[in-house]
Amino acid sequence: MSINIRSLKPADKAAIMDILKVLPEFKQEEVVVAGELIDACLEDPVKSGYYVLVAEAEDGVLGYICYGPTPLTRGTWDIYWMAVERNQQGRGIGAALITAAETDIRRVGGRLAIIETSGQELYEKTRRFHFHQGYELVCTIKDFYEPGDDKLILQKRFS
Repeated sequence: MSINIRSLKPADKAAIMDILKVLPEFKQEEVVVAGELIDACLEDPVKSGYYVLVAEAEDGVLGYICYGPTPLTRGTWDIYWMAVERNQQGRGIGAALITAAETDIRRVGGRLAIIETSGQELYEKTRRFHFHQGYELVCTIKDFYEPGDDKLILQKRFS
């Protein structure tokens, strides 16, 4: 299967929302926020600070990544959201998306990428993926999201 990574188009939103709605890692309120960030990117990515790349194949949209510069920093970027259609996971789509985002980040002088995720067991596969992509755990905030749900902060430095 040939995968194409490209910028977001307005017609992609529905497919991305369908992907997010069925993944157990995304709560309903998170799906709503993800949709708002997609809308902001479509309206004006530079002004909004949100950039979205889409992975597609002949079957359509397979996944996406949303990222942007961290306000009030020099060269630090946040990877906000990333999702790949459940039956397409493990085929290199996520790696292609994060590599493309990191390429964009480096191109504009980015020096550090940050990912925040949950410490719950449900996110173990997600954490393993990020560690495999070269991210390292730099901070744990106990009970951040709710009691028993720690916030993990991962980073990757670009040299």
